[in-house]
Amino acid sequence: MNFSDLNLTTPLLNAIEDLGFLHPTPIQFNSFNIISSGKDVVGIAQTGTGKTFAYALPILRTLPFSTQDHPRVLVLVPTRELVVQVTEEFKKMAKYSNVRILGIYGGTNINTQKQAVSEGVDILVATPGRLYDLALTHVLQLKTIQKLVIDEVDVMLDLGFRHQLLNIFDLLPERRQNIMFSATMTKDVDVLISEFFIKPTRISIALSGTPLENISQKRYKVPNFYTKVNLLNHLLEDSETFNKVLIFVAYKRMADRLFNQIEESFYGQSCVIHSNKTQNYRLRSIAQFEKGEQRILIATDVMARGLDIDDISHVINFDTPDYPENYMHRIGRTGRAEKEGHSIVFSTMSEEHSVENIENLMKMKISLITMPEIITISDELIEEERPKHREHYNPVKRPTDDDAPGPAFHEKSEKNSKENLGGSYKFKIAKKYKKPKTRGDKNFNKRNKKRR
Repeated sequence: MNFSDLNLTTPLLNAIEDLGFLHPTPIQFNSFNIISSGKDVVGIAQTGTGKTFAYALPILRTLPFSTQDHPRVLVLVPTRELVVQVTEEFKKMAKYSNVRILGIYGGTNINTQKQAVSEGVDILVATPGRLYDLALTHVLQLKTIQKLVIDEVDVMLDLGFRHQLLNIFDLLPERRQNIMFSATMTKDVDVLISEFFIKPTRISIALSGTPLENISQKRYKVPNFYTKVNLLNHLLEDSETFNKVLIFVAYKRMADRLFNQIEESFYGQSCVIHSNKTQNYRLRSIAQFEKGEQRILIATDVMARGLDIDDISHVINFDTPDYPENYMHRIGRTGRAEKEGHSIVFSTMSEEHSVENIENLMKMKISLITMPEIITISDELIEEERPKHREHYNPVKRPTDDDAPGPAFHEKSEKNSKENLGGSYKFKIAKKYKKPKTRGDKNFNKRNKKRR
């Protein structure tokens, strides 16, 4: 397919010709008509597949000319670097169009950005924090937004922007088109979609660029975390075979927990990256792994985004991903440049359903390997694996005899009960304790003297 098959305008075709592009990528081709129709869209595609142009082209194609000052399209991205990148991509595509495009982000003078916003903008690219700050000043009005794009939403949620996103949603009009693009799916992303999207069309291009023929896939059935650790240590003992290993885990806490376990057996040979680590720490860990100074790298799905490291011998899925697309992204890190790659999955009983979804997506089975007898099966469970006994609260439940308070409660309650005696209370007390009248109410004493 060519870009001319997408029913683009002449200005857009001229801009594409200047860029030297001939054919749209799969995510660009599959997204164009759906986004142009105005429906809510969720796109899942790997980094580097042209996601920015996938939503920029149909937005610019359907955006009419307008002289209004407030933006009609809002694009949210997690970092200032992405603001600059996406803004430049939009400007390249709108080279021959009268579309005003502006990027705003934190760390710069907000007054300068206020001035830029007040001059009028059609497409606004922003980080959530700075956007919300500008919206609170009332210089930026968001009720005119017709299309909302959230790019790299999984990174955004992993970096803790959920509450800021919810605050921004409150400022947007209810009737709008929602467009979301992500390289991986997570539970947080799924919740966000279910809460704010209206019957979204899902476009998944997870299989592109993943040479399954080059990657051998194996699976072990493992009962729990500590048994997984024992199996992992057994495999990593063969340092010649497992010479450059990328280990994926489900979340940040698990990454730190596994790192501590591996360090006990292979001290100084492993590193870990997730969003709670500083940027310098993450960059240093990746560089050490890439150079071969450390042969084991533990990562979450989100932080492994964009990792382009050669000669990874094995990808080990310590946790089976909930979403099959994430599995495809993981194993695509090995077996590059027509080299042989190896993928290993550790799956518990609760993860069997996820394995079935992965196999259905690939239309092939993952070879099941018997766990070596030398592996110690642990009975110890981590907090997430322990059974949770929850008692459901019933507000209309009548208290039983066991629930009723004991006699000590009634005694204390009766003893401490007080009668509201009003203004005469102090006189009764004085009479009870027979205090001298000179220490009582002076007016009362004077009246008694007169009567005498």
